[in-house]
Amino acid sequence: MSRLRVIPTWRHGQERLYVCLTDGRNIAWYDREAARVNLLSDDHREGVLEALGPFLTGPVTVGPPPVPTPAELARLSLHPDDDLAPNRPGEALHIALDRDPGPAHRLRPDPRRRALAAEQVVGEALERLDGAGWHALHSIPLPGGDRVHHLMIGPGGLFALHTVYARKQRVLIADPMVTLGRREARPLLRRVRADADRASYALTAEVHPVLAVAGPADVRITAPLREVRVFQDTELGGLARLGGVLKPADVEALHAMARDRHTWERV
Repeated sequence: MSRLRVIPTWRHGQERLYVCLTDGRNIAWYDREAARVNLLSDDHREGVLEALGPFLTGPVTVGPPPVPTPAELARLSLHPDDDLAPNRPGEALHIALDRDPGPAHRLRPDPRRRALAAEQVVGEALERLDGAGWHALHSIPLPGGDRVHHLMIGPGGLFALHTVYARKQRVLIADPMVTLGRREARPLLRRVRADADRASYALTAEVHPVLAVAGPADVRITAPLREVRVFQDTELGGLARLGGVLKPADVEALHAMARDRHTWERV
């Protein structure tokens, strides 16, 4: 039994303990969160359990690895260039600024950098919901040069978020107009609804429109809004309290579809 080694690794933020032979081949792994020991060969069952003994916490299921779900198979077959899951918040803005950073000295701040800061703040808040069964995708490209800033998929449904930079500004919302500080009002909520409608078409599922306001001094809504939700970046944790809409398998299936770049080419 001494020929078996236990090697801890981290995958997608979760710890796994792999059991290997001296030549490096994996013969089993312990998924602590699932309380399961996955055996690649039943011939090594006793040795694997003895090697993992000091690490097991409570009763575990022992057996061959579970058959991959359709969502897992779709993810595994997705080409890395077509996978949107690695996108950073504001990915398109990162690329644009790398290609053209603009002049070193300018009279006014580059609006692209403000927009990027807003998407980073909102994106970080959304990614903190991962442990509650939610998936966040960022900077999803749409035909025509548009994009969905953020897409959230979880127990409470699907949400397309459009982010605006409003640091220390008062925000006035009178559907469909949005006024940031002393700037001229814009019919921004039309864009927010349009993004959600395009996402609904691509995913063949209802997607709720959300306006995410980053760092405002105050947000005032003058009348009830049609369909659109408004969140400040500090309130986005409230999404975790929504549930009862999608089952875990549905969440994974929709996430697998949404992360595929080709899904969005027909909208």
